[in-house]
Amino acid sequence: MVRYSLDPENPTKSCKSRGSNLRVHFKNTCETAQAIKGMHIRKATKYLKDVTLKKQCVPFRRYNGGVGRCAQAKQWGWMQGRWPKKSAEFLLHMLKNAESNAELKGLDVDSLVIEHIQVNKAPKMQCSTYRTYGRINPYMSSPCHIEMILTEKEQIVPQPEEEVSQKKKIGLVIWLYIRLSSIQFSRSVVSDFLGLHGLQHTRLPCTSPTPGAYSNSCPSNW
Repeated sequence: MVRYSLDPENPTKSCKSRGSNLRVHFKNTCETAQAIKGMHIRKATKYLKDVTLKKQCVPFRRYNGGVGRCAQAKQWGWMQGRWPKKSAEFLLHMLKNAESNAELKGLDVDSLVIEHIQVNKAPKMQCSTYRTYGRINPYMSSPCHIEMILTEKEQIVPQPEEEVSQKKKIGLVIWLYIRLSSIQFSRSVVSDFLGLHGLQHTRLPCTSPTPGAYSNSCPSNW
């Protein structure tokens, strides 16, 4: 079994995908992977397709030596960017593989989010390039390993309106007491104000740290 550098928190709601010794540049793939980390699977797929068509760029934040500036990188808050087509195509294949694994496990594909993605260096491969005067120089390639974990995003259930309104009423009573505790208001004035909001006047406990320390903290007519 292949070992991953990170174990998902909920394995039953997660799916994995991995590629080893892929013939694609490590640095370009690393920057592209960091750009899609945390994205929804549909959004990441659309983004990678736009990269291949040069509609969106990949910001180069770390391996940016000699990388030119690009106007499309401004949406990422950066200046340098490129369009690594081959890296985007490899990541598209891996997302498709992860989607197939999710369907096999019975997960909701439309709720998958890229929780973890990592690119590591693979052993370099040596080719030969022929120079003048009969010389032969090494021509090294930089392959990489890619692994990703996608997790099903939890659905946020909205809070019922009745509970929200009840909490607002309770908060209003507490705020009103704190606000008016230092001012001597009559009981009828406060009761009329609470009655406008459908509330009933109740006596709240004294908030003074020491009983009798502040004469205005707990009005006597409450």
